[in-house]
Amino acid sequence: MVNIIKKELNQYFKGMFGYFFGAVLLAFAGIYTVMVNCNMGYAGFEYTLNNMSFMYLILIPILTMRAISEERKQRTDQLLFSLPVSMPEVVIGKYLAILIALLIPVIIIGFYPLVLMKYGALSLKAAYINLGAFFLLGASLAAIGLFVSSLTENQAIAAGLSFAVFLFTYFGSNLTDYLPGTAEASLAALIAAGVIIALILYALTKNITAAAWVIALSVTVLTFIYRRNARIFEGLFAKFIGSLSLFERYYAFARGVLDIRAIVYFLSVIVFFLYITVHSLEKRRWS
Repeated sequence: MVNIIKKELNQYFKGMFGYFFGAVLLAFAGIYTVMVNCNMGYAGFEYTLNNMSFMYLILIPILTMRAISEERKQRTDQLLFSLPVSMPEVVIGKYLAILIALLIPVIIIGFYPLVLMKYGALSLKAAYINLGAFFLLGASLAAIGLFVSSLTENQAIAAGLSFAVFLFTYFGSNLTDYLPGTAEASLAALIAAGVIIALILYALTKNITAAAWVIALSVTVLTFIYRRNARIFEGLFAKFIGSLSLFERYYAFARGVLDIRAIVYFLSVIVFFLYITVHSLEKRRWS
């Protein structure tokens, strides 16, 4: 796995991807620090990170788009399958290399609050808690981007799909205002979501029995609960969509809240998408 990490980092920093990612992130960190903390006079560095978090929408897809799709395009993924390492080690190695490329500019940004301390009052505790959450947000998006990269050999498609998913998570809480709030609509939407999950499961595993069980359980359980108490479903789908937003959970840190539930959610997203990335590669390995 160490060799995989070295290989990935070598590709990131021998080419333009690693430097471009770090340079753009640091450039916007500098711009927003001057705008928010210096010109506007806000004492909290968390406001700066909150304002620049949208840059992940563009930068993370660029960082992750080639991770696996390039291997598929060059047919070097066959070499990965023949290495004396397990598929989880391959995926974790690639993911850790992405995290290192992300961590380098985040560490440099970590010096900004120390500089600001010389010019005014600043809570270092709040700044670094928020910086940790900022890194976790990027790590969660990177896990999603890595999975998307495993689905196609076209880097542009991988970047575009990742951007679309990230855009959904960015505006997820705002979309809830436009979703129907009736119990019937929520029931239908949740059943449809169960069917989509079953289709994704089938695409990854080719196990039609497991997919059928997911659909059957979704329909049965949701219908049973609906008949017992339909009021539970009023606005439930909108709340469900809003709860999926990674950015909305990150914003809690910008409000000065150490949200343990958000940290657990970020870690869960990372583990889940790394897990299905492994299954995506295993499926290709034996196909």
